[in-house]
Amino acid sequence: MLDPVTLAVLKGRLEQIADEMDATLYRSAFNPIIAEAHDACHGMYDAATGATLIQGKSGLPVFVGAMAFAVKAAARVAAERGGMVDGDVWLFNDPYEGGTHANDFKLVRPVFRAGQLFCYLASAAHWHDVGGAVPGNYNPAATECWQEAVQIPPVRIVRAGVLDLDVLAILKANTRLPDSLWGDLNGQLAALELGAGRLDGLLDEYGDATVLESLETLRARARRLMRDHITALPDGEYAFEDMLDNDGVRDTPLRIALNLKIEGERLTLDFNGTSPACAGPVNISRATAIAACYVALKHLFPDVPANAGVLDAVDVVLPDGLVISADRPRPVGGYTETILRMIDVIFCAMARAAPKRAMAQAYGTINALSIAGYRSDAARKGQRWVMFSFFGGGHGGHSDGDGLSHGNAPISTATIPPLEILEAAYPVRFTQWALRPDSAGAGTHRGGLGAVYEIELLEDSAEAFIFGERGRSAPKGIAGGGEAALNVFRYQQDGQWHSPPMSSKMLGIQLQRGDRVRLETPGGGGYGDPAGRAPAALEHDRKMGYVGDNKKEQVA
Repeated sequence: MLDPVTLAVLKGRLEQIADEMDATLYRSAFNPIIAEAHDACHGMYDAATGATLIQGKSGLPVFVGAMAFAVKAAARVAAERGGMVDGDVWLFNDPYEGGTHANDFKLVRPVFRAGQLFCYLASAAHWHDVGGAVPGNYNPAATECWQEAVQIPPVRIVRAGVLDLDVLAILKANTRLPDSLWGDLNGQLAALELGAGRLDGLLDEYGDATVLESLETLRARARRLMRDHITALPDGEYAFEDMLDNDGVRDTPLRIALNLKIEGERLTLDFNGTSPACAGPVNISRATAIAACYVALKHLFPDVPANAGVLDAVDVVLPDGLVISADRPRPVGGYTETILRMIDVIFCAMARAAPKRAMAQAYGTINALSIAGYRSDAARKGQRWVMFSFFGGGHGGHSDGDGLSHGNAPISTATIPPLEILEAAYPVRFTQWALRPDSAGAGTHRGGLGAVYEIELLEDSAEAFIFGERGRSAPKGIAGGGEAALNVFRYQQDGQWHSPPMSSKMLGIQLQRGDRVRLETPGGGGYGDPAGRAPAALEHDRKMGYVGDNKKEQVA
């Protein structure tokens, strides 16, 4: 049995390997969504089951959860083609096998020791553009997966240490930005190479058996801690449901329903009652839905080690055919919006069992925005450009204080790309980037504030699209806290401002030089009765401009 000191050292060393893989990719990727926003992750996965063993602390947790399914998919296909080979790297973006959406390319590398498979290292990252009908690939009007992006099944991108140029040629032919793709792919390959070297060094130092024992012990500890936390909660059933605005194709709200059941040391998340799979791209695969549950539980129980043991005491009930258990060819490009709503309902259902452990709902949308066109200046005339980015909002209030203002979505530890980077890379100018007054839910502890972003086009013309949510159903408070403001998107044409017919989603917005688009993002929901807010906190909010004079009762 490992002594506590050795276990702590090995845990830190293993996590450091994943962290170094993250850093390697962030510093070498060409795409700002990876390099600046850190929309990527790395982890270590079990040789027999593909289960999560170790994850980095700076990557996207939802990727880590979904990658367990990706590793299983790669291993299954490899077994059909002669098995995993030392020096191979498998690549694919199939969202139905590996979760999330087609922009997120997964790379899986087996690690061998003395001819035996020890574990898998895996990398996931959001590539800038991978074909499809819309630059950047968040196509709000897609009705099948082929309208979203090129579909790549598990294939060897590296064979016995040699890059497969045929596969590379196919990838580069199916993007508007081949240089970006090439840089991002190389960054992921470099991260996996570094990870394999670091892991070999650790295994040489401590021995394979000792490291394997530490991984098994960490999973057992996660399982035990989760069971202890669940046992401490009051037994019962706690239901909550929330809505998506629409699917981008049909203007009909979609329900995400949860019945959370606590019984002894078991927790059940039952999503019966959720809307059926829909025509538009807010469907998600089963793998993505389970990964969302993993992320929500890690928020609620942050001291539990981040590995597959988190789910060992949890039963997830996902009937077939739901918007959260969709199969090919249902479009899944807007998966972010749906998993955010899953996290919202888990938080709110848990708040009915243990309000001090839960948080109010965060702003609930990444507001995926793309502006794309062709350069008109003499030096770069005709060159394609695609600005794709996501944007922040407020997080929910909680028992320990106010929510975070202008944060990123709780599915990730990514950052919002800095406006200086976006302005340097693309022909746009941010005319406003500010906190949004009166945007958060009132409460004893208010929600965090959302933000206002206004972007002016500096090229002759461009086309934009928006894929967001929370335009019709505001983020909710808990324990008596109030709702936050709704999401607002507007765009300018011929000097006039317009709003999308479906509120939060629109394709084919034609812009001319000087036209602007404007996002006003929600804040977070409030925690506790607003009447309980300290007078000093109310006065501070007014002085800072967080609330307007006409809305003092809605502490924002």
